[in-house]
Formats: sequence, structure tokens, C-alpha cells
Amino acid sequence: MLIHQGGIIKEGVNAELDELRGLAFSGKDYLVQIQKREIERTGINSLKISFNKVFGYYLEVSNANKDKVPADWIRKQTLVNAERYITEELKVYEEKILHAEEKLLVIEQRLFLELVHHASDYVAQIQQNARVVGVLDCLLSFAVIAKTNKYNKPEISESTRLAIKAGRHPVIEKQLPVGETYVPNDIYLDNETQQILVITGPNMAGKSALLRQAALIVLMAQMGSYVPAEAATIGIIDKIFTRVGASDNLSRGESTFMVEMTETASILNNLSNRSLILMDEIGRGTSTYDGVSIAWAIVEYLHNHKDYKPKTLFATHYHELNQLTEDLVRVKNFNVSVKEVGDKIIFMRTLKEGGSEHSFGIHVAQLAGMPNKVVLRANEILHFLEKDKHKNESKAKFDELPKATAQMSLFEMDPKSKAVHDMLEKIDINTISPVEALLKLNEILSVLKK
Repeated sequence: MLIHQGGIIKEGVNAELDELRGLAFSGKDYLVQIQKREIERTGINSLKISFNKVFGYYLEVSNANKDKVPADWIRKQTLVNAERYITEELKVYEEKILHAEEKLLVIEQRLFLELVHHASDYVAQIQQNARVVGVLDCLLSFAVIAKTNKYNKPEISESTRLAIKAGRHPVIEKQLPVGETYVPNDIYLDNETQQILVITGPNMAGKSALLRQAALIVLMAQMGSYVPAEAATIGIIDKIFTRVGASDNLSRGESTFMVEMTETASILNNLSNRSLILMDEIGRGTSTYDGVSIAWAIVEYLHNHKDYKPKTLFATHYHELNQLTEDLVRVKNFNVSVKEVGDKIIFMRTLKEGGSEHSFGIHVAQLAGMPNKVVLRANEILHFLEKDKHKNESKAKFDELPKATAQMSLFEMDPKSKAVHDMLEKIDINTISPVEALLKLNEILSVLKK
């Protein structure tokens, strides 16, 4: 990547460069070749080539073999048991190897600059080729993805309609567990009849995914790609505004709620008639009444704007916003449906018309692994608050809330629990056999049926 690091010119381009690389990176092999050749020439089998900082490379011969030393060797040092010699070839090689890397970089830079100078005559052609290859690469990627994932061609128009049939989230659908399919949804927005969708439903039901997939489908369509939907008619969108999740900036003294409000203010001050706005849980960072009030006022502002009618998807937990449809004609209520089966819920992930009255927050807490004691207590408090609310009282009387017991017992409500409890206490679970356990279970059932 950097010229001065070398290795940018391949072998076979320059003979001197190849020779220097051989010296710099294969020096030991060359020394071995010299050593073998000199052993064959002199018959001194103990001959070895070594290096030190004083003499550089030298030939070392034991005293027993010094009479075999050729005349062209130059004596450099005498030791007790050996003598050291140098040759012209070794000195030339030493000079080459010590400066090989330095010369390598110089030659490579020279060759590179020559190449750049040569290429400068063809800048226009190179840039044109790069543009064509870039476009082809992009379009090929669009085509491969569209074919692989069964995308369809969107219809782009000058209208203000946004109609998506059976839309999917392009990322989430690829990350689902094996055997699970993505549940597609329809979305329709326009500036005349259905400008704002207020979407309610529990956590984990898919509200955020629905908002994001709408934005991604618009974005993909307007960049020239097919989209993950059965069909899509998209009136040109000039801006996509999102308020879908907050992150604290504590170092600058900004809370989650402050970030949320700053971003929302930016949206409201910069929207246009062709904008698409996605808002997820606006107002959740403050008290319930403040949050509802802010969310309510934002929806009214977007609906009653004197100049623009931006298309908006507004996901919320505030079911009070469902009342907005009574006064604002272009606001419609939708919910991401769930199915209740006993005490559990199944996420259907289907967008249906109409508002939702329940958040199922306690069910979601149970799914998340919340301790059962906490779930039971939360359910008890919820029923009290809902009962109090239905009395149309302005404020819940928390002093009338049933107090939490130190130990919640599953048997306190059943008059037969004492007998069952006594039977269970007598069982040694470590020694009882499976047959005995079944018999004991049958005995307990008979007590409960009396």
C-alpha cells in the first residue's frame, strides 16, 4: 500500500531488481553455494563461512588445512587453531548485500514513478474504464441480490403515494433461524387520505422492523435496486427522517431524552411535502403524561402543518394516541397483532388495522426470564391499576394497592393446599422411583378433585 515499504514491482520486470532481491532475501543460499564451491576447489572439508562486525564475511580454515589455501585468498586474522581469510568475491557480495535493500527501494520507486508518468497520458481513459466497471459492479450486485432473494421491480412515480405490498426487511429475513420465514406486511401512505399511521403493539412484536423495512425499501428503490416486496409503488421521497432509538451522550451532558428531543426537533424543522418520517417510541424518556402529551402534539403538528403533509409511521406504546383518529382525518390506527394462548402470547408480526389496547409488557418480561415472583407481583399491580382506571378516577390510589407479601405462595388461594402441601413434604425426591412418583401424583390429583 505504501511505496517506501517495497514489494510493489513483480519479478521479471527488472534484472537488477531481481538480483538485489535474491541478495537481500536469499543471502544464506548464496553463501552456501560459495562454501560448497570452495570446498570442492580446495579439498578443505572443514571450511566454513562466517560473519562478524569487524571483518564482515570471511572464510575460516583450521591450521591442519592451511597449506591447502589458494593463493588468491587474503589472510585477515590468525587464531590459535585456525586462520581467517577473505576473497574478492566475498567482499563484492558483502557490499551488495549490505546495500541491497536500500537499492531495492530506490529502484522500485523509480520504476513506479515511471509507470505513473506513463499512465498519466491515459488518465481520461482509465477513469472512464473505472466508472464503467463501477457501474457494472453495482448493477451486477443488484441483479444477483434481487434474483437470490426474490426481490421485485418497484414503480417510481411523481405521485405522493407510498404503497408496499408484502414488504420484508432485507437484513432480518436473512438472519432468521432455519425453517422460520419472515412475515411480510403491507404499508400504504399518501398525502390525502392516510398520511400518518399510528402503530401500537407490544415490544418484540416487530414495530421497529416494520418502520425500518419501509425506509429501506424506499431507499433501495430510489438507488435503482429491486426491492424485498411483492410490489411497490413509490412516489419520489426527497428525505427520510428517522427517530428510532436513542444513545446517551453523557460526556456532553445530554440524556437519552435530550437526544431524542433534539433529533425530533430537527425533523420537525426540516421536513418537506415529500418526506418520509419514522418515529419509534417518542416521549418514552420522560414521565407518562409528559410523553403522551409530546407524542400527541407531534402527531397533530405533522397532520396540521400549514405547508406540508409528510408521510409518517409513528410507533408508540401510548394507546391514548388511538383517539387522534377521531379528530385528525389522515391519521389511521394500526397494530402489530399478537395471539393470546392461555397466559402466553404468540407474536403474529402482522400489521392489522385498528389500535391495540394492551402492551403485554409483563408477558414480554416473563419471556425474557424475569423471576416468577416479580412477574406475579407485576400482574397483581397491573390488575389493581386497570380496575382503578375503569372507575374513571383521576388518580390511582396507591395507598389502596395490595401490599406485597414476604413470600408468595402458590397454595394460599386453594383451600385444599394444606393436604397437598403435607403430602409433598413427605416425599424424598432423591429416592422415589418413577412408578412411585406417578402413583403419588395420582394420589395428589384425587385429593384436588374431591
